[in-house]
Amino acid sequence: MLHHYNTVKGYGENEINIERSRFIAHVNRVESEAEAQDFISDIKKKHWDASHNCSAYMIGETNLIQKANDDGEPSGTAGVPMLEVLKKRDLKDTIVVVTRYFGGIKLGAGGLIRAYGKATSEGLNATGIVERSLMRVMKTKIDYTWLGKVENEVRSSHYQLKDIHYLDAVEVEVYVEEASKENFVDWMTELTNGQGFIVEENIEYLEKPVKE
Repeated sequence: MLHHYNTVKGYGENEINIERSRFIAHVNRVESEAEAQDFISDIKKKHWDASHNCSAYMIGETNLIQKANDDGEPSGTAGVPMLEVLKKRDLKDTIVVVTRYFGGIKLGAGGLIRAYGKATSEGLNATGIVERSLMRVMKTKIDYTWLGKVENEVRSSHYQLKDIHYLDAVEVEVYVEEASKENFVDWMTELTNGQGFIVEENIEYLEKPVKE
């Protein structure tokens, strides 16, 4: 599993108009080629009357799966420039389908390349990019009398609070980098005067928005 990588936040769409043609970018996160093909099929069914539904996607930790489809546009003028945008931004597990409704004015090869690239880029911006970082979840069980102090200290620290469970005792879950586990345990032990019961939980990805 990769420690850090960028991908899209989830589903999103954005429309631009160029020389009376409508270009609608549909963006999504996918983790397999089957998911990517299903997404393309769904968009084609939704926009069955469109002139073209061009697509590009990159999937896998090493971008092993890369596909581009011009869907009837001149070869290399749609899918490839869309894929190049994904490569330039190094976005993993990401698919973009750009639907075009022809407006009557031909754009030429260069114009199409710029249009599909722009539609893809602006579609990604509208959807949002996130950085996924592999983190260890550390759970600290404390008495309610410690809650105010622990919550305030965690929120003002460089650690990321995941959740607080209000049970018989309070359980505070915090995202911690694997290499910082021991430092976190020492910090939390000192913070609670040894009254906190600290356990390691699962490893999962923490997502944070990436500002473009």
